[in-house]
Amino acid sequence: MQIHRRPLLSVVAAAVGALAFAMPASAQQQTVNFWYHVDNAENTKLMDELVKSFEAKNPTIKIKAENIPWNNYFDKLFISIAGGQAPDVAVTRLALQPQLLEMNAIEPITKQLATWPAKADLAPNLLDINKAADGEYYYMPLQYVAIYLYYRADLFAKVNLKPPTTCEEFLDAAKKLTLPASANGGTELYGFGMRGSKGGHDNWGPFVLSQAELKPGAITSPKAVAANQWYIDLLRKHKVAPPSAPNDGFNEIISAFKSGRTAMIFHHIGSAKAMADALGDKVSAVPVPSCGGGRWTYFGDESTTMFKTSKVKEASWKWMSFLSEGDNNLKFNEATGQLTVTRSGSAKVPQPARFVKATMDSLAFAKPLPLVPQTADFVSSVWPTTMQRALNGEITSAQMMGEIDKHFSSK
Repeated sequence: MQIHRRPLLSVVAAAVGALAFAMPASAQQQTVNFWYHVDNAENTKLMDELVKSFEAKNPTIKIKAENIPWNNYFDKLFISIAGGQAPDVAVTRLALQPQLLEMNAIEPITKQLATWPAKADLAPNLLDINKAADGEYYYMPLQYVAIYLYYRADLFAKVNLKPPTTCEEFLDAAKKLTLPASANGGTELYGFGMRGSKGGHDNWGPFVLSQAELKPGAITSPKAVAANQWYIDLLRKHKVAPPSAPNDGFNEIISAFKSGRTAMIFHHIGSAKAMADALGDKVSAVPVPSCGGGRWTYFGDESTTMFKTSKVKEASWKWMSFLSEGDNNLKFNEATGQLTVTRSGSAKVPQPARFVKATMDSLAFAKPLPLVPQTADFVSSVWPTTMQRALNGEITSAQMMGEIDKHFSSK
């Protein structure tokens, strides 16, 4: 008897096609486009492991994770939003939330958070800090840091110095630790590795924002202008920072500190492992010094947020919440070097205890920059441009603060 297979195959194919068409959308393959950044490209391997773990638990969801270089991360993100091509989920910062809301770019996650089983494991107050002015939640906490002072313990010991706790002690230490090559084994040493380029606002803040608020009127007060002049004088008058300071960014200050060309820099626990690996017990950390009777340091956060243009919002939420849970969040922060947002993970962080302590001791006076739309451009262009001009002697301290005041007064 002859068997006619072609009609049978056609029937089977049609049935399979009909079944696929009838499957609910949630059961079909979905792709979540996710943008993030890590300083060390090698650490993308940890993200690959997280993606693999998530996809194994959620076989109908594929994560397309893209590591965007830090120097143009936020520029690229805002360009993508303006062009209607935003990712589904991206790592972002609290300071950018007002601008993202003004652009109507991000999706609230308040309802999802209300029923999220792991919510109780988040560290205290993180959700409250991230809450928007309209009462909604748009950000899922992912990691946080507080800026502190790294110091070369070996160099401090040579001149019998203790780490500074005030501005006055900071300047005194910086002067004593600024040495010509002839007095330092052939290498010039500067007391302070000043970051005058983009990102240096959080190095400037402890000296200036400890004495004045970053808002119109306050930032041009005589006290604020004098505090800013004091900071400029570290380079121009006292010469305790390298001549390259106006153009120095993250890589430059870290490299100089590790190589023994500077004795103090400001950064956070994100660089702690690399510091300890390179220098061992020659490096330590303490909270930033107090200045003018006040104390301020930058509370640095990163969270995930979902964009309104996403067509896979349920899948996006699953990925966001996955990254902020227990061991998953620990692994993510292993890649970035920052602190986990979970209570359960806080006892498991790999960073040396002295750097964790410096961070925790800083939380009492750590604050984000103003949560207003102007802050994003202040960070990316206004501060670095005016700071570089002031450090180069092109404008005065008062003129610099006037430009900042003008920016925050604009609408």
